[in-house]
Amino acid sequence: MSNITVVPISTKKELKKFVRFKNNLYNNHPYAIPTLEADELATLNPKKNPASEFCDMQCFLAYNDKNEIVGRICAIINHRANETWNKNEGRFGFFDFIEDIELTKALLDSSGQRLKERGKDAMHGPLGFTDMDEEGMLIEGFDQLGTMATLYNYPYYGEFMSKLGFTKDADWIELKITIPSTMPTRIEKFANIVAQKSNVRVIKFKKTSELIKSGWATKIFELINKEYSKLYGFTPMTQRQIDHYVKMYIPIVRLELICLIADSEDNLVGFGISFPSLSRALQKSKGRLFPFGWISMLRALKGKKSEVVDLMLIAISEQYQNKGLTAIIMKESIEGMIKMGARYAESNVELESNETMQKQWETFERTQHKRRRAYIKPIV
Repeated sequence: MSNITVVPISTKKELKKFVRFKNNLYNNHPYAIPTLEADELATLNPKKNPASEFCDMQCFLAYNDKNEIVGRICAIINHRANETWNKNEGRFGFFDFIEDIELTKALLDSSGQRLKERGKDAMHGPLGFTDMDEEGMLIEGFDQLGTMATLYNYPYYGEFMSKLGFTKDADWIELKITIPSTMPTRIEKFANIVAQKSNVRVIKFKKTSELIKSGWATKIFELINKEYSKLYGFTPMTQRQIDHYVKMYIPIVRLELICLIADSEDNLVGFGISFPSLSRALQKSKGRLFPFGWISMLRALKGKKSEVVDLMLIAISEQYQNKGLTAIIMKESIEGMIKMGARYAESNVELESNETMQKQWETFERTQHKRRRAYIKPIV
């Protein structure tokens, strides 16, 4: 493609175009899941995104000679992540483009130049501001339905990255896990034994408002901060971020799909959170809640039945790892999934190197059906 122009954006109008480009690029795609435009606009607004306290960013749009938008990218510097991991890297994310390698190069060059001017020596991605954002470019599983927590992209994305000199920095895999129609006896028995031996209990709530007011919702993110600290690129959440995520996500959780485990002193030592799949609802909404998108979303979140469940977050305190608490989380989660009529669960992303996470699914019928990658390249 000739006459490509890549320009930094600075206005609300341009930012709306930036956000809508992705959904337009994948409009009516059978496997891609639209981004909720309001959520992405908020993420890219420094006044609304708590991560802006320690992140810098610049979004770019690419235009062809007909003044049509043909690509987008965001250059991000997460200063806290660099300090945590003793790195001097920048990130690229929110990266989408039509099938043209020269366009792809122009977008990456613009992002790289921005990072170079700020003294960074490498760029990796696609990544968001933090681990709570979507990350990783799909390289396997293009014929599989995406989830609300992951990115979908065309096969040519990864092909272009390799041709442009980017190499693997990390891989995540995703599993499709069959949910048993009845509670497996071995899991139920083992969960009961573990609870008794470890002197732990499951915390139950009747209302999400109780979960928030009691402080247990905050404990969830505090445990994530502690136990995710060694995962690729993780950035500890600030209190403002924790408050933000509690306000954003906890009110919409299904209480039958959340398991909190406490020790004898009421410390949170493990949890698992799942959601009914919102993939089909998001496709119907086309990324917009209004005027009618909220209806399909509400039905998916609150409906009695859901064929698919997305496994969103799980963490176990270090002193309780390898002591069987996973069995308790599985028991509680499977009970909720069976009531909902779920046939299978999407694991969402698990680091390829996280063998502990993958071992917990060994007794289930499962298929590894997706893989995604973070690429890296030195900035010269």
